[in-house]
Amino acid sequence: MGNLTVCLTFSDNTMRTVDIGDFIRRHPHPQYNKYLDPRKFNRFTLEHGNIVWGKNWDMIFPIEHLYKGTI
Repeated sequence: MGNLTVCLTFSDNTMRTVDIGDFIRRHPHPQYNKYLDPRKFNRFTLEHGNIVWGKNWDMIFPIEHLYKGTI
């Protein structure tokens, strides 16, 4: 249950730090809970500006929400 945050810099130099771990703890679900493991958490990818975990997009946060710093 460490610090599961991402720091993002957008093309207009806006920077946001988003605590994904807090989201997972507030919205427990078997599909999300596995990403509380830092090794699995660190395997995210960026696809079309969205942060995505898992082959089948188990968990995704849209770029619009990330830009606002809300998820």
